[in-house]
Amino acid sequence: MMERTSSVRYFEEVAREWDDLRKGYFRDEVREKALDLAGVRPGERAADIGAGTGFLSEALLGRELEVVAVDRSSAMLAELERKFGGHPGFRSRGGDTEALPIETGTIDCSFANMVLHHVESPDAMIGELFRILKPGGRAVLTDFERHDFDFFLTEYYDRWPGFPPGEVAAMFRAAGFASVEEGPLGEVCQAESSAGVRAMVPIFFVRAVR
Repeated sequence: MMERTSSVRYFEEVAREWDDLRKGYFRDEVREKALDLAGVRPGERAADIGAGTGFLSEALLGRELEVVAVDRSSAMLAELERKFGGHPGFRSRGGDTEALPIETGTIDCSFANMVLHHVESPDAMIGELFRILKPGGRAVLTDFERHDFDFFLTEYYDRWPGFPPGEVAAMFRAAGFASVEEGPLGEVCQAESSAGVRAMVPIFFVRAVR
């Protein structure tokens, strides 16, 4: 529980600067590739899980989807509302990624970008991605691969040091998804420790159909 509390506090503190910080961690191409993997279409209803300040939500709204953005940080939710609260197709909801405040079977496509390594129970979150989707709905998860950089855990309060893509794909299959594919996204997450250690970790994707 200590890791969870620290993670929440960290995101509360950096919410106002998160857009600028994020640009140093990974490129905008991450979200464009995620949306393309999902094959999003105008008018669909999308869920942005662990939305932060709306990195994915912004792109989804730009492609004319309705968006339900979920985050557990009140500061991040405030930023979401400040940026997108006036958009008729946008809704933000406070809640846990492992018990989503979204009705069962109401979402066309769900996204989780760089959130799995923060959650206490990855398989529970993936089960929630399955629950909220309509039959035939698509889920796309993007995160970084397993690594050995301890400062991600101590300075950025990550819960997990990344994941083997095949392990995450197996969680999707266990959750009940009919079709699951994983692979390299062709992007990296980069960060630097307070001691000057530089890390570049490959990002993978899992695409699944309910």
